[in-house]
Amino acid sequence: MNSFESNLNVVQNEKIIDKNMFERVGTKGLSGEEISKPSLTYWSDVWRRFRSNGLSILGLILLVLVVATIFVGPLISEHDYQYINTDVKDLKPNSEYWFGTDDMGRDLFTRVCYGGRISLLIGLCCTLVKFIIGSLLGALAGLKGGVIDNIIMRLAEFIGNLPYLIIVLILSVVLGRSIFALVLAMSITSWVGTTRMVRGQILQIREQDYVEAAAALGSSTGRIIMKHLLPNTLGIIMVEITMSVPGFIFGEAFLSYIGLGVQAPKTSWGALASAGQEQLMFYPHQLFFPCLMIVITMLAFHLIGDGLSDALDPKLRK
Repeated sequence: MNSFESNLNVVQNEKIIDKNMFERVGTKGLSGEEISKPSLTYWSDVWRRFRSNGLSILGLILLVLVVATIFVGPLISEHDYQYINTDVKDLKPNSEYWFGTDDMGRDLFTRVCYGGRISLLIGLCCTLVKFIIGSLLGALAGLKGGVIDNIIMRLAEFIGNLPYLIIVLILSVVLGRSIFALVLAMSITSWVGTTRMVRGQILQIREQDYVEAAAALGSSTGRIIMKHLLPNTLGIIMVEITMSVPGFIFGEAFLSYIGLGVQAPKTSWGALASAGQEQLMFYPHQLFFPCLMIVITMLAFHLIGDGLSDALDPKLRK
């Protein structure tokens, strides 16, 4: 008896298997054609992954609290940040003056709030200038290549090697010590790193079929950059933005600390810290509260940046 006949006899001797012999367990009432989960867009999925990160949500809460404090705080305290009352100078924190007063009798809480507005304004404006210039030049260099790429990158190398403090001093002399001059001085050399980063991303993207198709259909260089290239680098740009804002806030604080930042009657966290360090031995609260706000703000932005880095990473998508 050959093997085929042997297998045939085995099948005939065995009981025929019927689907009625089985029972469906755990799938009663379910249909294989129904969508079990709602479809998610790219940004919906990013938000889902972002909010699942506890530290990122903590950073977002801290940032909201800081912003709410600096804008709502002066309305609650009802003190003018420029009002001088020598009868209450150098007071420690109390029920009327929550952060105490400075050496001229001004309410420190209100001054910290107004100083926070200036510091955040400078940080956001510098970041905006940095990424507008850096993104456009980086995308143009990466897309065009050749002579244009060489010109932009040589310019970036030249600007990047300029002494930062020398530029601040020159612009302060020429334009005066205004917020505009400070923003210009801080952002005029900051776009170099962004240009290199965006250029590297564009060099990887420009060979994709959809970019070549857009060029073949007659799309202009500006349209290709704004519609096809920059949106695909938006993830890494957003992460860099969250890291840049606290960097500029700290940079402004450093310049104010050495006397090159915001000038009176305006104030900032850096200017308050500079004034507070002179009273550190006897009135440490004048230095503590401005520095505390700087630390909390920088921590919040860094936590948000770490969360965005994970949420925008396609390798971590589930």
